[in-house]
Amino acid sequence: MQYFVTGATGFIGRRLVKTLLARRGAIVYFLLRPESEGKVPELLQYWGVGKARAVPVYGDLTAKKLGVEADAIKGLKGQIDHLYHLAAVYDLSADEESQIKTNIEGTRSAVEFAKAIDAKHFHHVSSIAAAGLYEGVFREDMFDEAEGLDHPYFATKHESEKIVRKECKVPWTVYRPAMVVGDSRTGEMDKVDGPYYFFKLIQRMRQILPPWMPSIGLEGGRVNIVPVDFVVAALDHISHHFHASGKCYHRSIRWATASATCSTSSAAPRTRRR
Repeated sequence: MQYFVTGATGFIGRRLVKTLLARRGAIVYFLLRPESEGKVPELLQYWGVGKARAVPVYGDLTAKKLGVEADAIKGLKGQIDHLYHLAAVYDLSADEESQIKTNIEGTRSAVEFAKAIDAKHFHHVSSIAAAGLYEGVFREDMFDEAEGLDHPYFATKHESEKIVRKECKVPWTVYRPAMVVGDSRTGEMDKVDGPYYFFKLIQRMRQILPPWMPSIGLEGGRVNIVPVDFVVAALDHISHHFHASGKCYHRSIRWATASATCSTSSAAPRTRRR
């Protein structure tokens, strides 16, 4: 199979590409800015393949059709079985302009590109943040019910998913991971942020409290987090086994205590961000 990936240099993207390349005969094309050409040798080493199997396609996420040259689009036309769109801003503290440019305009550009190359399926990695601050259970079949979208992060995550739902002309699937943390097996992560700041507090509470007493998360509820290896395994499994267009999947692991599997849930409790 042949794949195209945006966000291939990111925390999830690098691992997804490696997983895809583990498939016999797989070829992965990945979007890369021209100024990032120097990253290619390191990426190829991480993925364990040569340029014949991991092929950089130079462009710009926020330009029309990803800024990919016409000749490259022509060469990819009808060749891509799965296009994974992961490139996005995942930082709640990022300024509104950059979030709009990357999350909204970038998604629209990826959708246009998918149509231009006649990709067989478009996979959009959204976020549980698309639900905003919805109170209660936000199911996989819910979208318009989202509330509390005032923050740019929630608003742009919701709007980018809407673009896929309303404008994508090829079959599509949406995935909404919870708060993504390090690998459940190795602990590897890109940076210390989000839940890592209160992990030491959780550890200390567990040392003080009796073992039979359940721990609690933010706001007296449970914190929805998911290891990166779980996310990648789920993306790989679902995208190759469930091809119905218009489906949405979201999943979390409370306290990240479950092992990495490929199951999905039909509902997820209130959560605040990916």
